[in-house]
Amino acid sequence: MTDTKRIRLPDLEARKRRGEKIAMLTAYDYTMARLLDRAGIDILLVGDSLGMVVLGYETTLPVTLDAMVHHTRAVSRGVQRALVVADMPFLTYQISVAEALRNAGRLIQEGGAAAVKIEGGGAAVEAAARLVEAGIPVMGHLGLLPQSVHQLGGFRQQAREAEDADRLLADAQALQEAGAFALVLESIPAGVAETVTADLHIPTIGIGAGPHCDGQVLVSYDMLGLSQDAIPSFVRRYADLGEQTVAAAKAYAEDVRTGRFPAASPRIVADLFAGAK
Repeated sequence: MTDTKRIRLPDLEARKRRGEKIAMLTAYDYTMARLLDRAGIDILLVGDSLGMVVLGYETTLPVTLDAMVHHTRAVSRGVQRALVVADMPFLTYQISVAEALRNAGRLIQEGGAAAVKIEGGGAAVEAAARLVEAGIPVMGHLGLLPQSVHQLGGFRQQAREAEDADRLLADAQALQEAGAFALVLESIPAGVAETVTADLHIPTIGIGAGPHCDGQVLVSYDMLGLSQDAIPSFVRRYADLGEQTVAAAKAYAEDVRTGRFPAASPRIVADLFAGAK
């Protein structure tokens, strides 16, 4: 039976200490959030990946704060147990710490998120520290940073060289010191992720970062087979709902065109006539 107790931040660090893995998926709407919450997923990330898998953009960059608030509000209404984390979209936390605080506050107050996620180290660490100081929980994100896709030259693995791996570890330590409660590590070598995970007391959540992280996250549309585009090689599909949806829609259309739907059953017709008498 799935535990119905709401996930809190201390629960995640306790799981790391006990060696219990954390399951995280993205969610963008009320219905999917309800289903994933019922399944016992620990963290639901309202990712700015919605720009690509829901809105059809090529990157996450066009996603606005208003869009994130809208989708976060829908997900929050569908959740009873999971921790809801909302991505802060591009340029909502990089311009100034004051603006980062104001924008994160909208995701908490209006969206109903329990925490926000920001990408990168360096200047992002200052923003993270101020948000935490104000009482807003922060999840960090290192490695492949989708909001920096143009600067990185595409969606490719990061921290492959020793110097880059050392910088990533330093950024991870700085985010932990700033008060981040967890880190997403995306598309980095498994050995680097293992080193970072062992060095930190906060949990790491991997995506394309090997098996040694404290948890894993996938884009739910990829995991469920709903994505129509090419998916990363590290994704495991647990269903093929995309093809099932196409088949169901085809069957419905055929039934409509041939008159098989809607077709009143003999019992329904008989009841109607009986009522008329």
